[in-house]
Amino acid sequence: MIALLVRDMRLAMRAGGGFGLGLAFFLIVSTLVPFGVGPDAEILSRIAPGILWVGALLACLLSLDRIFQLDYEDGSLDLLATAPLPMEGVVAIKALAHWLVTGLPLTLAAPLFGGLMNLESPGHYWIFVTLLLGTPALSMIGAFGAALTVGLKRGGLLLSLLVLPLYIPTLIFGAEAATRGTAGLDASTPLLMMAGITAGAMALLPFAASAAIRVNLR
Repeated sequence: MIALLVRDMRLAMRAGGGFGLGLAFFLIVSTLVPFGVGPDAEILSRIAPGILWVGALLACLLSLDRIFQLDYEDGSLDLLATAPLPMEGVVAIKALAHWLVTGLPLTLAAPLFGGLMNLESPGHYWIFVTLLLGTPALSMIGAFGAALTVGLKRGGLLLSLLVLPLYIPTLIFGAEAATRGTAGLDASTPLLMMAGITAGAMALLPFAASAAIRVNLR
């Protein structure tokens, strides 16, 4: 399992679409929004948590199609399907590798990029906490979507259309928790809801994704 995790992380960095592209896209979003909204510091501070969450979510989408596609193209996925490792564990490891090269760097960079939008001091903590809790769900849901579209030509657009509706609950509760925490309000309810989504995705989606992969490999 550890060898598979290290291999996937290396492939993600070498093949492109890893943390470098995601961070660059996240930085572009954080930089362009103030130009579009205007220099009003109060408005920027109010919308910053939501914009940062949207930017992180879209940045995660950039590399979802690579979770299984590279292995499918070189035949490694067929070998993994027949290996002693359970396919559910393979899916979970691949989702973890995606989070380590995409979700975790975005989480660490978000408080820094928040300064570009005049994010208040408490907001730096809350955007970090909410992304740390919510981005694993984005990677796991993305792995499920990638499993559904593996082997399809030009499946990137279809993958985005499948995954985006599933991302919306995490986005709503993550942005709401960050906004409430930044304003000094009670954020426990949206945090718990987001934690439930993450736990449910990690518990159920590896089985659904592994079933989809087996169907697509037949």
